[in-house]
Amino acid sequence: MQPSQKNGNTDSSESYTLTANVVDLHASVIRPARVTVAAGRIEAIDELAESEPPPPTFLLPGFVDAHIHVESSMLTPSEFARSAVVHGTVATVSDPHEIANVLGRAGVEFMLQSAAKVPLKIHFGVPSCVPATDFESAGATLDAQEVAELLDNPQLTYLAEMMNFPGVLSEDPEVLAKIAAAQTRNKPIDGHAPGLRGGDAKTYVAAGISTDHECTTKEEALDKLSAGCKIQIREGSAARNFDALFTLIDEHPTNVMFCSDDKHPDQLLIGHINLLVREAIARGQDVMNVLRCACVNPVQHYGMQVGLLRIGDPADFIEVTDLTTFDVLRTFIDGVVVADEGSATFETSAETPVNQFLANVKSVENFRVSAGEGRSVMRVIEAIDGELITNAIECDAHIVDGCAISDTENDILKIAVVNRYTNEPPAVAFIKNIGLKRGAIASSVAHDCHNIVAVGVTDAELCEAVNAVIQAKGGLVAVADGQSHVLPLPVAGLMSTESCEEVAADYDRLNAIARDLGTTLGAPFMTLAFMPLLVIPSLKLSDRGLFDGERFAFVSLFVR
Repeated sequence: MQPSQKNGNTDSSESYTLTANVVDLHASVIRPARVTVAAGRIEAIDELAESEPPPPTFLLPGFVDAHIHVESSMLTPSEFARSAVVHGTVATVSDPHEIANVLGRAGVEFMLQSAAKVPLKIHFGVPSCVPATDFESAGATLDAQEVAELLDNPQLTYLAEMMNFPGVLSEDPEVLAKIAAAQTRNKPIDGHAPGLRGGDAKTYVAAGISTDHECTTKEEALDKLSAGCKIQIREGSAARNFDALFTLIDEHPTNVMFCSDDKHPDQLLIGHINLLVREAIARGQDVMNVLRCACVNPVQHYGMQVGLLRIGDPADFIEVTDLTTFDVLRTFIDGVVVADEGSATFETSAETPVNQFLANVKSVENFRVSAGEGRSVMRVIEAIDGELITNAIECDAHIVDGCAISDTENDILKIAVVNRYTNEPPAVAFIKNIGLKRGAIASSVAHDCHNIVAVGVTDAELCEAVNAVIQAKGGLVAVADGQSHVLPLPVAGLMSTESCEEVAADYDRLNAIARDLGTTLGAPFMTLAFMPLLVIPSLKLSDRGLFDGERFAFVSLFVR
């Protein structure tokens, strides 16, 4: 018997059976069986008799993204869910610190309310670093007391990534109070410590940190594993670390998970955690180990209310064609068919935008950089395609009429970060490897405080791009040949109210314009969005100035 449909969804109150090859990740066996689902739970799993014909499909626990910021998809949680379930995702571990940096507790509440409208099991955490540092301007602050109050909410199941690892190492009282609040409530604590090694890594983990998704080398991951930390292998739209880390799957199968961190809508349409599963198996990793990392480990680590295809569990599982391609036929959550042959079976309702955007439009003069007498060498941010980290380099300034300007011949362009929460002058510096030969790009998705970040060839184009974001009260912008092309993001300047398909099409259009302007970056807007993220070394730009992530201090633009 196949599950019946009512209004596009399986009726979870009904009892039904499915016959398939059941992948038992606890016993590491695959056996033909008949699975009985009743009232949204698995009532029985009965092996088929040898005389019965072998079933053609496979049932296995659904995939879990162990660390993602839903906001970075530029979709509301309800719309994100509609796309994710198609790829076999049944749950996510989601940090709402993007919207929390804009709106504080009200932003977290928005995410909870939006997620409650759809069946995907989005497990939100309490943002630990709002703002991420004291060296930038955010729209809100969550202190230790507010963090503790939020942790009392049973819908918020963990303390989200502790980005302030210097504060952990220096035993900052406010940081330790947030960690203690999670520990007293028996809630896991996520980490974020790019490049941390040796004794510092051990100290950081010993403070109560349980995971890290920032490892870019296997050596760094092994350091953190030896300290007792679980590793989340990240493969997102900007940061891609799978190549460096995938062999950990067979070497440490109980201590590894998969995550996206940030997933843009064009990539979400293509796939999600299923793509990592497919790739890991193609590269020779054991299928059972891969599926433990994708399905079991996050559920067990975070204590998620997600079924693992056992009797008595919630009926959260997926039906796939085979264990090589993992093409998803159907996704079940609480016994309900939520995706069927490439389409979600549920609709999303319109969201009422929430926002905070107070900056006034800027003038071209705001972006001029006076070189001053005798100043000719400056610090430059060197962006790295596919990475969140940057290099700090020194370059000769290109000076015209006493002002430092972009140097397209050497791919050194002007970058600006503009406070969106109050009317302040822009912070301006220079960046290499963006590649624009003309025009400008800008975004209000600018981690983590989500001010406006922009890169442009001329001051006029840079100003035009920034003002287009301000006038839209949030969005992505490409300025080409005097025209501003805008993808509006009315929800906190981070998310659209449109469908994934529509947002992805607009995003593809802007990326195409950016490439026509000269960039060769794989994801130019995503790379741009991380240039203000001060907790990722080495050199970044906040709305208050150029910041050295190694020294954790502001530095001057000009060296000499």
